Amino acid sequence: MNKVAIVTDSTAYLPAELIAEFDIKVIPLAVILDGDSYADGVDITPTQFYTKLEKSSSLPSTSQPPEAEFVSIFSELLNEGKDVVAILISSGISGTVNSALQAKAELGSDRVIVIDSKTAAMATGLHVLAAARKAAAGGSLKEVKEIALKAQQQTNVVFAVHTLEFLHKGGRIGGAKRFLGSMLNIKPILEMNGGLIEAVESVRTQKRALGRLISLVEEKSAGEKPLRLAVFHSNVPEQAQALLKDAENALSPDETFLTELSPVIGTHVGPGTLAIAFMHGL
Repeated sequence: MNKVAIVTDSTAYLPAELIAEFDIKVIPLAVILDGDSYADGVDITPTQFYTKLEKSSSLPSTSQPPEAEFVSIFSELLNEGKDVVAILISSGISGTVNSALQAKAELGSDRVIVIDSKTAAMATGLHVLAAARKAAAGGSLKEVKEIALKAQQQTNVVFAVHTLEFLHKGGRIGGAKRFLGSMLNIKPILEMNGGLIEAVESVRTQKRALGRLISLVEEKSAGEKPLRLAVFHSNVPEQAQALLKDAENALSPDETFLTELSPVIGTHVGPGTLAIAFMHGL
């Protein structure tokens, strides 16, 4: 039995088989659409979310998990004799880390470590997977924490959005706001930097945007192995599969994943988003 339990939130959207294999505990955020609240990835799937979004007259919103949910899962794991490492969506775009820190303070336990991934979606998922593998290998609380913090330094995510409307209206636009007002026929390329969304550049076509995502991974990973990457998308599965194939051909990664964006993340980036998260040297 692992001495350290791994907790994350629903926005990491790890493949179900990995969640089961490593017994990762997932706490859902909520997405609110047309007055109804749904537990992210529990009450609503990405496909269902985009179907509802197409028919909605208003943009959705999201909310972080309440402190009580973290208290409940942390207490359960501590009572089982396990230490806990929680790796969560960037505090720069969600209050989830704050809820977890409040729960840790309420419990007063030094056996709970809360880590701000400073990123989102499968970029956070890559952190979680690295920590889960260390825990499964018998790693101590200190060792699992160290690998999670190292993953934070070795992981990046770059993405291309179809429109900035969702980021702008949801208040998560960050440095990408410089592209507002010049959106005609351009494709913004963005990244997570220091826990916030920042602009990289803009290109004229979707083909160039996706090619640029791959070249950015190549530049930022600097050939360091192993290279693990995840392609993920919001409601464009065929394009995501093609992007993954092109990335595999160009980069020869050691491990790959193809996943969707959770409804909560989809709320902020909108449909048509394509992204590559990558972890190098770990």
